[in-house]
Amino acid sequence: MRAPALMAVAIGLAVALSLIAANHAGQIVAAITGAGWGVVLVIALHLPQTAASALGWRPLILDARPSLPRLFRLRFVREAVNALLPVAQVGGDVVRARLLVQTGVPLAASAASCTVDLTLEMASQAAFTLLGVAALFGGPRSQAAEGLAIGGAVAAVLVASGFLAAQRLGLAAHLSRLLVRLGERARWPALAGLQGLGQALERIYADPGRLAASGAAHLTSWLLGVLETGAGLWALGLHPSWREALVVESLGQVVRALGFAIPGALGVQEGGYVLICGLFGIAPAQALALSLIRRVRELALGAPGLMLWQWSELRQARPSVLLGAVKSQEAR
Repeated sequence: MRAPALMAVAIGLAVALSLIAANHAGQIVAAITGAGWGVVLVIALHLPQTAASALGWRPLILDARPSLPRLFRLRFVREAVNALLPVAQVGGDVVRARLLVQTGVPLAASAASCTVDLTLEMASQAAFTLLGVAALFGGPRSQAAEGLAIGGAVAAVLVASGFLAAQRLGLAAHLSRLLVRLGERARWPALAGLQGLGQALERIYADPGRLAASGAAHLTSWLLGVLETGAGLWALGLHPSWREALVVESLGQVVRALGFAIPGALGVQEGGYVLICGLFGIAPAQALALSLIRRVRELALGAPGLMLWQWSELRQARPSVLLGAVKSQEAR
């Protein structure tokens, strides 16, 4: 683990532990253990979200139609990498692009599909955040709630717009050319496959049908997250309304996204939940318990995801190892 990532993890962990220590750690632990099978329900309810996200990715893959179960597995791995490894929130996208190449999709098409998929995921999150803000303003609220909601919505829109603008200005294509030249100089032939990334992006963006189908599936995925949050609050003995679950989920996801520089948004997510849940009178201890239940879900699904990634890499490497051994035997 590199020093900046290690420092980020240390800071995030310190913030999270400080929040827990300052808000009755014993009560938080008791709330989680008392949730019982509700934690299992939270874990199970995340799988439909992953499936919807995989469905949103599928239309963006040019000249290929990998099966939905295969894309579900790659998306599953992507979430595991982003949640559990000390990488920025795009590390999982690099991994899934590499694994997609192993299925026979060219590198340029794979990278383009992941780039546009991430863009539409951000755009649909911005729409989801605005929906949460509308729900908040549709009922009782405080002045603090207004500032938090507006700030979160503006941040979500700006991030999505900036990422899209960078692609439309040709920055992705320019980066791919730089990487291709770097590969030529460093003798990394695999990077040559990025040639044509710009054209692949243009082809995807030129098809409104692909974009609409993907965006709708991603918005569905975000909406399914409301069920997960509602289940988490219910497991803690609370009785949230749909409005409350929607606001907590939408604003909570924005806070987590803004903490992308810290692996797993450690500490950022916990602090955000305390603030957001406080808008509805939910005690900090319960808010932290909800955040930790989500952490349990990340660990429960992330550990198998990382193992699936390593198994895929080993399976891909095995033919090369065997071929090398055969050539070595023939040389003898």
